[in-house]
Amino acid sequence: MSDTERSNLYIEKLSKLIKKETVSEPGQTDKTKFYEFHDLLRSCFPAVFETCELEDFDGSILLRWRGKNGSKSPVMLMNHHDVVSPGQGWKHDPFSACIEDGIMFSRGVLDNKGGLCCMLQAAEELIESGFTPEGDIYFESACTEETDGAGADAISKELQKRGIRFSLVLDEGGMIMSEPLPGAKGLFAMIGVAEKGNADLKFIARSQGGHASTPGKNTPLVRLGKFMAAVEKSNIFTSEVSPVVVEMFRRIAPHTDGPLKVVFANTDKLKLLLKKVLPAVSATAGAMLRTTLAFTMAKGSDAHNVIPQEAYVIGNMRFSHHQTGKGSIEAVRKFASKFDIETEVLNPGFESAVSDFNSPAFKIIEKAVNECFPGVVTSPYMMTGCSDCRFMSRVSDSCFRFTPFVIDSAQLETIHGKDENVAVENLVPAVDFYKYVISHS
Repeated sequence: MSDTERSNLYIEKLSKLIKKETVSEPGQTDKTKFYEFHDLLRSCFPAVFETCELEDFDGSILLRWRGKNGSKSPVMLMNHHDVVSPGQGWKHDPFSACIEDGIMFSRGVLDNKGGLCCMLQAAEELIESGFTPEGDIYFESACTEETDGAGADAISKELQKRGIRFSLVLDEGGMIMSEPLPGAKGLFAMIGVAEKGNADLKFIARSQGGHASTPGKNTPLVRLGKFMAAVEKSNIFTSEVSPVVVEMFRRIAPHTDGPLKVVFANTDKLKLLLKKVLPAVSATAGAMLRTTLAFTMAKGSDAHNVIPQEAYVIGNMRFSHHQTGKGSIEAVRKFASKFDIETEVLNPGFESAVSDFNSPAFKIIEKAVNECFPGVVTSPYMMTGCSDCRFMSRVSDSCFRFTPFVIDSAQLETIHGKDENVAVENLVPAVDFYKYVISHS
């Protein structure tokens, strides 16, 4: 089959998956649409579902492809099938799989049905060719990744009970991008070797309340405002240039122009300088060095003319590995108390380990990139967002986060935004990437 024929086939399958709306919402109990999506997967990848053993975890699925050697450590490939709500303002129907100038526009095409389609298509083609892996290959796809991660959480706990350990876990994450850092020239496959923890905190300010016509000083909303402004200006959280960041800069430095080239090439010697420079380079670069706290929700009085007895703001914390969730929460709790503000932990987050970028598992991913995307530089990085992969740290020391698509910064911004899109020319090399990982693990 030619690459053109392959591309057309993959577009047809991905379009079917995209057109089935699978928006997940917090507290969702009716999983009907997810089971309908499973039926769609069966029709698109019949060899996979005939060959693999399927387990259902309340709408999230686990497939096991038995290998020839039962003593060989298994491998897990992951891509979720739920998506976020499309919102408003799309130039095309967000579930139409519209293709314009070689670009497919649709909710979930990047996050994460595109990766799911290519992953299962790779297995489909290998099975049809008569291939059997050496060790077991597991495929996991959750319907709760965009909410609380309950599916992957439950699956990882069950696998842990069974005593299963994976030599490699690969989930969504970084992609192939140009200029991941200012001045970097070329294309770079950014492999997430870890992700920051994700905690939710509630900051509460109290008072006696009263009528708005006679306000006192430092009412609850005022204290909360001062607190939030101070958080932005203060160094509450400690910064650290981790070995992952050092290695990322070391690999990218030879391909960088401009004044930062020398800095990136000498990261180990210039860590103090980098702690000051990186936050100015970009918010993403700065977030790799420390815990961050973003204020996302707020509530005050229920009436326009009433000073609240209680007001609060919600903060979403992404905590660093070096300060940990506990250390980060205590740091901001102590800071909030200076403003007479209480801190309540709504969700403490999940702490996962950092995987080794020198491990055999990472090298398999690196070789797959070299094979399928010639000339692309592979680099580890610290992922600032969350994925279901964090739960698999219970069952593997080698958890990596990467989606084999070439995208630009504008496309990256469409994830969870409007007009999410990807070039369909990505599909063939992405399938080949997953075939390489499966057949060389």
